[in-house]
Amino acid sequence: MIWLMRMVRWVRRPPSRQYRNMVAIVLVVCAVLFAVERWVGWPDWATAERFRGLPQVAR
Repeated sequence: MIWLMRMVRWVRRPPSRQYRNMVAIVLVVCAVLFAVERWVGWPDWATAERFRGLPQVAR
């Protein structure tokens, strides 16, 4: 129901051209990053190391 109310608000008062351009640019950047990651692969330098916690101390 909330999404329907938001759509009605957008129909009555559409967003500005600058806002639409910003949203389009963000979507294009996300699509480009997805395509690069999909076809080229994710670089090793951008992969976070898995944190396994503090080492256990032998008693």
